[in-house]
Amino acid sequence: MAAPPVVDLPFVDERLARDVATGLAEVEKLLRSSVQSDDAFVTEASKHLIEAGGKRFRAMLALLAAQFGSPEAAGVVPGAVVIELTHLATLYHDDVMDEAPVRRGSPSANARWDNTVAILTGDYLFAQASEILADLGPDIIRIQAQTFSRLVRGQIRETIGPRPGDDPVAHYIGVLADKTGSLIATSGRFGAMLSGASPEVVERLTRACEAIGVAWQLGDDLLDVASESVESGKTPGTDLREGIRTLPVLYVLASSPDDSGAPEGARLRELLAGPVAEEDVEETLRLLRAHPAMERARAELLAWAARAREDLASLPDIPARTAYLALCDYVVERSG
Repeated sequence: MAAPPVVDLPFVDERLARDVATGLAEVEKLLRSSVQSDDAFVTEASKHLIEAGGKRFRAMLALLAAQFGSPEAAGVVPGAVVIELTHLATLYHDDVMDEAPVRRGSPSANARWDNTVAILTGDYLFAQASEILADLGPDIIRIQAQTFSRLVRGQIRETIGPRPGDDPVAHYIGVLADKTGSLIATSGRFGAMLSGASPEVVERLTRACEAIGVAWQLGDDLLDVASESVESGKTPGTDLREGIRTLPVLYVLASSPDDSGAPEGARLRELLAGPVAEEDVEETLRLLRAHPAMERARAELLAWAARAREDLASLPDIPARTAYLALCDYVVERSG
């Protein structure tokens, strides 16, 4: 089975590119077989998002991390599959909470069937991931439990919002670290641990991958505003329409009316007070693109990418490190 599409990294080392492609094909095979059930409907619902595609980004990070040990070690591919199953399960649940009609260009599970089926299918994927985990040892099980705890905590914190007296920006970054960064961090940790990499390498890859995850999400925040078309994979203004307060929006709302370089700041804050009406989206995007908040948000993204590079720089100088560093560049460049 051919490997699914991945982020287009410049794999200058042909052997590494072949290893990652081979590993992703093995991940895909095990991913599909792990959700196979005697019940045809359970299988259909479980494969719904798998067959919708996706980058298998987290699996790729695990396979790259395994290059710092023995990439052919028996637990590497199952560990990558656990990560993908966990990610897919959260998507089923996210679509219910967000009432999303579409996921990866196809009807979401809750739209195709109903919320109950979507929730239970997500639970089933978590269960299948746990079965694979049982063969990977207590340390891996414990890390997965801690990761899942962070995922849930991040979702709760996002749902409740910052408490009185909390810094909204710090709260938002914390939510990103828990909801997005934690599972990407565990991708690197699993790949390194299960390949037998040294504890120091494991810790550095874990920190670097979490920073990459936060930077990736901050890049999405910028793309929602800065992109001029859907070519980026996002419809400009999606977060604005849904009233999601991403980092640029939070910076605008925290700014003073007379901030230099912020034309029509009062009007922009008025527009950002809640979900932006469709007829106001273009005006909001225009004003937000001109606001210093965009540069502040980009500076935050750059800081997280630099944090990742700092940990990666001290890793053994092998092609996988070059690929990770290229990914840091990609995360920055994709944001515009």
